[in-house]
Amino acid sequence: MKGKIFLAVIIVIAIIAGLVGIKVLQIRTMMAQPRPVQMETIASAVATEQPWQITLTAIGSVTPVQGVTLATELAGVVKEIAFTSGANVTKGDLLVRFDTNWEEAQLRAAEAQVDLARLTAERVRKLAADKTLSQAELDTAEATLKENQAKADTISASIAKKIIRAPFSGQAGIRMVNLGEFLEAGKPIVSLQSLTPIYADFSLPQQELAQLKPGLAVQVTTDTFPDKFFSGILTAINPELDATTRSVRVQATIPNADQLLRAGMFVRVEVMLPVTTPALVIPVTSILSAPFGDSVFVIDQKPADTNGPAGLVVRQQFIRTGRVRGDFVSVESGLKPGEKVVSAGQFKLRNGMSVQENNEMTPKASEQPKPSDG
Repeated sequence: MKGKIFLAVIIVIAIIAGLVGIKVLQIRTMMAQPRPVQMETIASAVATEQPWQITLTAIGSVTPVQGVTLATELAGVVKEIAFTSGANVTKGDLLVRFDTNWEEAQLRAAEAQVDLARLTAERVRKLAADKTLSQAELDTAEATLKENQAKADTISASIAKKIIRAPFSGQAGIRMVNLGEFLEAGKPIVSLQSLTPIYADFSLPQQELAQLKPGLAVQVTTDTFPDKFFSGILTAINPELDATTRSVRVQATIPNADQLLRAGMFVRVEVMLPVTTPALVIPVTSILSAPFGDSVFVIDQKPADTNGPAGLVVRQQFIRTGRVRGDFVSVESGLKPGEKVVSAGQFKLRNGMSVQENNEMTPKASEQPKPSDG
């Protein structure tokens, strides 16, 4: 019995030893085989030198060439509203008319007094010419005529002030009065803005003053219309500087033919100086930003060696960036013209990693990008 148990143990040990040997052989075989190279797919771009026009950038706001909030000078009751909120109006168009029945009645009485004073003055002139009346009586008659005429003119002016007309052509805002409403003097009626053309006001530091002159090209962008660029010209430079900020206020005129820019809008302004300078540029998407500096992954050609075949590898390179224009950024140091950098997919890379390029799905970078470019 003991012999059979011993034999069984020997057989089990032999089986286990055989399985272990087979597994060890398999592991050695796998380790002897070359490991596959891990490759990441990336998009690439070449650092190129381009002539870039020097620009001065600033933050500004849009202001109208002409813009007012119309208000009544005299108190009265609104009798007629002749405009629609948001409508375009022409200079001289009737906007609001107030009730003037009382003034018109006063005017008729005053005009009657003027007529009587005129007839009286004519009679006195004839009698004074015949020496029948004295010069003093003629002077009194003339003065009475002028006084009555002045009273009539005053009433006519009051009536005119109760008829509100557009002082210039523009777009009316939302009306702030209602038909039949009694308005105190000075109560706002409606905003009127001239939108074509329109101004962009901004400030630049005093160091840039020597480069500024009227007529320089200006480009304006706004978050409201991120796909549009509004062109204009620099038209005015303030003669004095702000004593607190040491900056000069500048004004550009934008044609704004489609009236997309509105008064009060926040805008970014670029003043185009008539000077170009060579700049080494890469896509903005190539930049990896970190608290300790900006960097890019440069793509190098690796020759074939004992560790594997030839291919592309990446190395992280710290750079110093400059101006940004559209999808591009200038590189002031850290790169050379012609070097190829990773423009998409760099967040999964590390130094020395093998990569393969695929630029088929990458949008083309542009100095004036639009959403449709993607």
